[in-house]
Amino acid sequence: MLSGMTAPSDAGPRPAGALGRPVPAARPRPVPPEARPLRDAAARPLRADAARNLERIVAAATQLFAERGLEVGVEEIAARAGVGMGTLYRRFPNKDALIRFLVDDLVVRTLELGDQALAEPHGTGLEFFLLGVGQLQAANPGYLTRLWRGGFSSDQREHLRAIQRRLLARAHAAGTVRPEITITDISVLLWSLQQIVTMTAHVSPSAWRRHLEILLAGMSMQPRDITHRPLTQRELSAALDSA
Repeated sequence: MLSGMTAPSDAGPRPAGALGRPVPAARPRPVPPEARPLRDAAARPLRADAARNLERIVAAATQLFAERGLEVGVEEIAARAGVGMGTLYRRFPNKDALIRFLVDDLVVRTLELGDQALAEPHGTGLEFFLLGVGQLQAANPGYLTRLWRGGFSSDQREHLRAIQRRLLARAHAAGTVRPEITITDISVLLWSLQQIVTMTAHVSPSAWRRHLEILLAGMSMQPRDITHRPLTQRELSAALDSA
């Protein structure tokens, strides 16, 4: 049976029982990417004031894109961040550059999460990774459409596939995942998770957890519980209306 281990959240410590079951005591982890100093294109640490401004811009853009989509203007982003347009333009010459920065950061965090998942024991890394990706996507719903469509470079895509192959092979070897499950199934699962996050972000932000539970139950060699509530008919209609 796939374990209910909880992947580290991009917003803080690992929450207990994210899929409804106790979480084993955490082992030391690599420093998560969101806790590392922001760096410029030359990989040099930013000055303290520049780093603060960048953090404000990134936070404001993430919030506004989640609230209203990618059509939000940079003027509103600068105002929400409390910085001037000159400050924003010094870091991002246009909105596409800002979106690219956000997507690149999410790609890096996804790959680092995959590397962390490879350290999980007893074939549990695959679920650890899928849950962690769900958490990352749920925290950044405004630009997910750019993640799986052109977000990864060819090298990054191959890195991700290599991680997925190893995680799936370990789950197969441990007998936690049905032998019919293939690497392409894992990719399709991730795409579907992104779609659920995008469609339900304003209606039921945790709806993706039930979707993932159902998918994991279908992959598992053993029966497992579905613990998160389904969407109500009203929530489903609202999600479809906003799509």
